[in-house]
Amino acid sequence: MLSTATPAPIRTAALLAAGLLLLTGCGEGGSTGAADGKKAEGFPLTLKNCGRTVTVKAPPQQAVSVDQGSTEILLSLGLADRLAGTATWSDPVMKGLEKANAGVERISENRPSSEKVLDKEPDFLSASFASTLAKGGVAPREQFEKLGVPTYISPADCVGKDNSGSGDGARTAPLTMDSVYTEVRELAKVFGVPERGDALVKKLRARVEKAADGIDASDASLLYWFSDSKAPYLAGCCGAPGVITKELGAKNVFDDTHDEWPQISWETVADRNPDVLVIGDLSRTTQTAESAEKKIEFLESNPVTRTMDAVKSRRYVLLSGQAMNPTIRTVEGLERVAAGLRDFGLAG
Repeated sequence: MLSTATPAPIRTAALLAAGLLLLTGCGEGGSTGAADGKKAEGFPLTLKNCGRTVTVKAPPQQAVSVDQGSTEILLSLGLADRLAGTATWSDPVMKGLEKANAGVERISENRPSSEKVLDKEPDFLSASFASTLAKGGVAPREQFEKLGVPTYISPADCVGKDNSGSGDGARTAPLTMDSVYTEVRELAKVFGVPERGDALVKKLRARVEKAADGIDASDASLLYWFSDSKAPYLAGCCGAPGVITKELGAKNVFDDTHDEWPQISWETVADRNPDVLVIGDLSRTTQTAESAEKKIEFLESNPVTRTMDAVKSRRYVLLSGQAMNPTIRTVEGLERVAAGLRDFGLAG
């Protein structure tokens, strides 16, 4: 689910030109990421990313990550010292990364302006969503690339996904964790530490296998609620919640829509009457009912939702927003939903 904060105005041509001068000067005298100014092995590195060809001349030393999911991958790869700034946070940082994250400047809680990003003189820019680096977001990728700043977007948001419409896009093919693993490995290569990417993917795969081992939730139906109580954003069939649901053998009550996060009426939700409500527990405040506490308060007081079986029995599983997005924390989501289903007696 994307941040819905109102984006700041795009930097003017004059300011962009000034940023170009700064970046050019930095690039000529800056570190190449290799000892004694020698070229790092494997660089320049060229890769295909979300329909574009991206070339990185040397391992980044002054990167900016403008989405939390991307940031947590870079922190998990031990790259905090090469991050000049981060932005767009919906949750507290992933457990175990608190110390690394504390040393990195947070330039904005929501989507930053292009001015704030360029003020950090970045040599690489990463994002989790195509909309972040597009018109209406921070700025289109082209603007940064004209300044010599390579950009990277999570493959999970473009492979098998159509972002041409309104909202959060629609899946043309079900998401798999392979897209997330690709992102981990590609970012590790960009920063010149491919072995760290392989090690992280190995750990994630092991956690997925352990969480799904021997579980049978084929009789359980789930609903995933990300945010907003007035016009709730609920998970369609095939995004990160689809990965979780498929691994557990359960059913998403809205698996008949390919929209990533369609807005659906509470009357329709009550009619489908899911066994378990998987609730996003967000720390941001851009929409109504962001926290799990507020969501549950709404569910138990609203005349339509309070009659649902899951509400009457308080069958709730709380997840971070990042665990409901296609990120490395989708694994965390799988673990928690599996544990919840077992606790409720809905999984073997």
